[in-house]
Amino acid sequence: MQGKESEVALRTAAASDAEALVGIYAPYVRETAITFEYEVPSVDEFRDRIVRVLSGHPYVVAERGGRIVGYAYASQLKSRAAYRHAVETSIYVERDERGSGVGEALLRELEARLRAQGVVCICACISYTQVSDPYLTNASMRFHERMGYRLAGHLHRCGLKFGRWYDIVWMEKLV
Repeated sequence: MQGKESEVALRTAAASDAEALVGIYAPYVRETAITFEYEVPSVDEFRDRIVRVLSGHPYVVAERGGRIVGYAYASQLKSRAAYRHAVETSIYVERDERGSGVGEALLRELEARLRAQGVVCICACISYTQVSDPYLTNASMRFHERMGYRLAGHLHRCGLKFGRWYDIVWMEKLV
């Protein structure tokens, strides 16, 4: 890695990171349709989420200058045993870090950890809009395409947020 990206350190998340991670996630909840949550989770709820994920899957944070600037994690795609080699991923980066390489570094690290666990299929459930608006631009879909993900499905009018209907697309990458 070169340039600004070389300054990013990646490590496993800890429950004690919850407050910083909520700080990154909150603007996505309040100001975008990237997540379909309406309310920002409490720090305690976020701490519980971190612990749950870490019980079986990787959860990675990116730091720059000792400050957390992004995170990514995986969770079981479905609960039945046959799905144990398939996961769904989530990735969130501070707004001022978008385009800096943090997202790419996080996703590459997450994928490497998942491969080491025997995961074969990595899926991303991504909000999608037919026409960009103030809440959604489809940048996440374009990011995943650049990272080698391919469209696996498109579901229409799945989420209602800010008085608007949004679709979701499922993207996958086999590793």
